[in-house]
This record gives sequence, C-alpha cells and structure tokens, in this order.
Amino acid sequence: MRFALVCLLLAACKAPVPADSKDGEAIFAAYCASCHGPDGRPPAAMVARIGVRDLTSPELRQRVTAELVARQVTKGSTNKLMPSFDGVLHEIQITAVAKWVADPRFVTPRP
Repeated sequence: MRFALVCLLLAACKAPVPADSKDGEAIFAAYCASCHGPDGRPPAAMVARIGVRDLTSPELRQRVTAELVARQVTKGSTNKLMPSFDGVLHEIQITAVAKWVADPRFVTPRP
C-alpha cells in the first residue's frame, strides 16, 4: 500500500524542468513540494501516511548540508518511503536542489 502511494506521488510530481537547470528552487517546486510542501513543511496527511520529513525542523536544519540532501535525493530514504530520484533528475538538478534545501534562505519566508 505504501509503495503504491509513493509511486503515485512520484508520478504526480514530475513537472517539466530543463535537464540542465541549476534553479534549485524551481526543481524543488516541481519534484519535491508535492510531498514536502512548497515551503518544506509537509502537509499533515503526508506526515501521517508516509512520515514525510519537515525540511524546516530545527533538528534537521542544524545538520543539513548539500551533501546530505544530495545523498537522500539520489538514494532515497533507507525505509524506501522516499524513492530515489537517480535517473529521474540529472546530477546537475540534484546538486542544485540539494544546495537550495541546505541554503539558509530555504527556511526564510517567501512572498
């Protein structure tokens, strides 16, 4: 059941972003926001159903690095609820979104 939900969510999040895009914010909006929320705070339903991580939590922000995010995006979560985006996103896109999520501006309110 959870695997099917994850597959459905992954299919729903595929939005056109150029393969050579270095716009981490746009990549996040296109591929990550459907689960993690547009500002990194996932909807309560996503947390309850599959345990989606709040990317703005103080605990995570204390240890987040672009390398940590890139590894998670590339490999997926160890519990397999977050799928690997290796092959879905190009390396340049993974690097860009990882830098964006790790950037302190990620948690700054946006208009």
